[in-house]
Amino acid sequence: MATALLLGGCAVGPDYVRPQLDLPTAYKEQGPWKNAEPGQIDSNQRWWEAYNDTVLNGLIEQANQANQNIRLAEAQYRQAQATAAIARASLWPSIGASAGATRAQTNSPTAGSRLADTYSVGLNASWEADIWGRVRRSVENGDAASQASAASLGAARLSIQATLAQNYLQLRVTDLQKDLYARTVAAYTRSFQLTQHQYDAGVALRSDVAQAETQLRSAQAQLIDLDATRNQLEHAIAILLGKAPAAFSLAPLTTDSAALQASMPAIPTGLPSDLLERRPDIANAERLAAAANANIGVARAAYFPTLTLNASGGYSGVSFSQLFDTPSRVWSLGSTLAAVLFDGGARSARNDQATAAFDGAVATYKQTVLGGLQEVEDNLSTLRVLDQESQVQDQAVKAAQLSERLALSQYQAGTTTYLSVVTTQATSLTNQRTAVTLLGRQLVASVALIKATGGGWTVADIDKAATSAASGKAGQ
Repeated sequence: MATALLLGGCAVGPDYVRPQLDLPTAYKEQGPWKNAEPGQIDSNQRWWEAYNDTVLNGLIEQANQANQNIRLAEAQYRQAQATAAIARASLWPSIGASAGATRAQTNSPTAGSRLADTYSVGLNASWEADIWGRVRRSVENGDAASQASAASLGAARLSIQATLAQNYLQLRVTDLQKDLYARTVAAYTRSFQLTQHQYDAGVALRSDVAQAETQLRSAQAQLIDLDATRNQLEHAIAILLGKAPAAFSLAPLTTDSAALQASMPAIPTGLPSDLLERRPDIANAERLAAAANANIGVARAAYFPTLTLNASGGYSGVSFSQLFDTPSRVWSLGSTLAAVLFDGGARSARNDQATAAFDGAVATYKQTVLGGLQEVEDNLSTLRVLDQESQVQDQAVKAAQLSERLALSQYQAGTTTYLSVVTTQATSLTNQRTAVTLLGRQLVASVALIKATGGGWTVADIDKAATSAASGKAGQ
């Protein structure tokens, strides 16, 4: 026993060390952030609140509580916790109790046939001395897997939140496009009426009327087409909220409130090394590597014998009334040392399997980090380019609108053809829609950048996952 306790500190297999990465000291791309931006992402707030949109805030709160993928991740985390608890239980002895009564007939040459009753009660205990650390490595594996599942829960939450935010912002941009086309249809209707009156007065050609009507009907068709995009986005939001599409609707922006409530926040990216602590998918991959490392120790412990200590005690007698008397007392102590002498190479194969699994987990971890760096760089680059493009596009919109007004005035004065009006109106509409589309791309890319940098999540949130999982279970 003393020897077992002395050897209890030994654990075969490599101790885990986080895989080393050669990370850059800064990102290649720098964000186009402006001092006048109204929102600021920081670790003390829920990131979506930086967009200053109360409807978006409410939708994400609903998704946090009702999204089925988040509930699945919560259930998987509770399952991982239970698995870790099972592994930890092996550190302690197992204790059982038994009670029995038998009636048996015996035959002997001297006493003849005899019918007798036997009664027994007792306790028994068994404990595997973890000399080589097999159990402790199993506990390490279970704990690391549980932490990986907690990080996976964080990744699921962040993914759902980001997807919902992007869908919502795209829907609002679609509302802006619908408002643009509604105003355009109204303007084209006036132009059509103008050409019709001038044709009736004999100062315009029939082709002018046809061109004006063609332009009007085309704008009406494009306005109707936007409904398909909006409906699909609304359906996607409903599913993210855990609702059937028929049970959810989102009021559109009207011409009286067409200004987009959401605004671009300032997003601090930090350093590339921050991603190791701020992205849940990277934390998940790192913890899975730790779990795979512990499995190597479990596999190598199979090369060594196992020592099991057993103890039992109780009472056994032929009379129930005298069962607990001293003569009926029984006890036993023992130990078993068992080892596999030949297994056809199975243990060696399991060790190779565990080592390969660890190597694969390390590669997955490093690739996840590289993917995270790429996502940050991609979205930083996208936002920088879109910021420059939107500034130029705003100038193009102003120029196109001026050209449209001048062409219409010239047509009314009879100094140009209606074809010039049609051309300038089409150019103005195209540029205005491009400007709205650029705004939508900027908002979607900003959400993608927030997700790429972790959305305020840190590895410290792993310790909070148990509370979140418990609340998720209670809410089901």
